[in-house]
Amino acid sequence: MYGSKKRENSVRKIVLFDGECHLCHKSVSFIIKRDPKRHFQFASQQSEIGQQLLREAGAPTDVNHLILIEGARHFEKSTAALRICRHLKGWWKLCSFLLLVPRPFRDAVYHIVSKNRHKWIGSAESCLLPSPEVRDRFL
Repeated sequence: MYGSKKRENSVRKIVLFDGECHLCHKSVSFIIKRDPKRHFQFASQQSEIGQQLLREAGAPTDVNHLILIEGARHFEKSTAALRICRHLKGWWKLCSFLLLVPRPFRDAVYHIVSKNRHKWIGSAESCLLPSPEVRDRFL
């Protein structure tokens, strides 16, 4: 068991986000703030590297929802968000227990937020510009 946990932590984890979405920008900032061990790297789905990573992972390239790439696997929507929570500091780790809820139910809630995010929060004209302290985490 210990060996599998150690292997999981050493796998490259890349969060692909919608670079035109304010909620996604805020989510990336939220993750960075709660990821002192620097588990995650980030790329906009609209970027050339983002599109390349999506193709390599076998994920759809025309998405605008959260995708997490862990090694050779990719996870989408609520599964991606909850797998990210596993590695965040504080109480956020506890959210990963929601992975026990069947994915169709979790993704239904995710879809409601995703469908309305631009209306509720707006959209960005340009991609998130990371600070110098975290710039190396962006691909």
